[in-house]
Amino acid sequence: MKKVSPTIKNIIWIVLAIFLFQFCTAPKALSSFNEQQIPAIPDYADSDNWAALPTKKDNADRTPTNNLKDKQATAEVDVFFLHPTTYFGERNDINWNAAIDDPKVNKQTDETTILHQASIFNSVGKIYAPRYRQGVLKAFYSEDKVSSKRAFDIAYNDIKSSFEYYLEHYNNDRPIIIAAHSQGTLHAGNLVREFFDGKELQDKLVVAYLVGMPAPSDYFKTIPPCKKAADVGCFCSWRTYQKGHYPNNHNEENNFIVTNPLTWTIDDTYASKDMNEGAVLRNFDKGFYDELVDAQVHNGLLWATKPKFPGSVFIRMKNYHIADFNFYYLNVRKNAEERVESYLR
Repeated sequence: MKKVSPTIKNIIWIVLAIFLFQFCTAPKALSSFNEQQIPAIPDYADSDNWAALPTKKDNADRTPTNNLKDKQATAEVDVFFLHPTTYFGERNDINWNAAIDDPKVNKQTDETTILHQASIFNSVGKIYAPRYRQGVLKAFYSEDKVSSKRAFDIAYNDIKSSFEYYLEHYNNDRPIIIAAHSQGTLHAGNLVREFFDGKELQDKLVVAYLVGMPAPSDYFKTIPPCKKAADVGCFCSWRTYQKGHYPNNHNEENNFIVTNPLTWTIDDTYASKDMNEGAVLRNFDKGFYDELVDAQVHNGLLWATKPKFPGSVFIRMKNYHIADFNFYYLNVRKNAEERVESYLR
């Protein structure tokens, strides 16, 4: 058998890490939801129960390059960020929800999504990112829909509680950006409906970036999709797949809203990769990959041509969900700046 050189081995592992973010082993089958196993309710007066706060040092303060600056100290708006699933359910895990003080889960949260996603917004707003008793990854795929719903309800109750605490103790009537990915977006949609959609607080909404989950055309009653780069009081949404690929059970006739994060429109105009100002992969401190991927809205999806970088030949996955924000990091950052400027003006 031909041996694989150490260099090739390293490339394979690096490439896998870029897209999987140290993805865990598959969870064992969980029994039905057990009310006695629900982790303790978080107290949001405790700063440890926030993955990011403008008053403490955290990974949302970092930037991929020295020429970008964390401007939270002088920002005129707030960013309420809801992270995606980082509780994957290892073989010895039996809970449907993560404990708020689980060090392994919190480390995964802080070193992946807070660093690679929440940090996008540190040039425009003070970042508030609550930890919450997130539903385990398996809850998205389980046939036990009753248990899954209970797990997600507990997660949303934490989100709601953290947002109410934020409004009372931190907001001080400042404009708000909502930003979220994947499971975070699942809860952010509910949060926007409950607190902004047709409510007094709607006037304070700069924009909602609701990424990684499908957004139907009737997602909200009074909050429209953003149609231009400087629109405010609206929402953006996209799910990224390799060009030509459709996820399972895809409906060609869907009415999902999809934003192109290079043009900031919702039509199917193709945006070439030379419009992509900078992507961030797993090695955050390595800086940007310029012109890494293109973007085009297609039948409820965002399509991107397979990116090319050292080792990318080994990538076989066609669902780019984990890189929804990473692929368009600098474009999203600059768009948030443009929308804040438009809102304040």
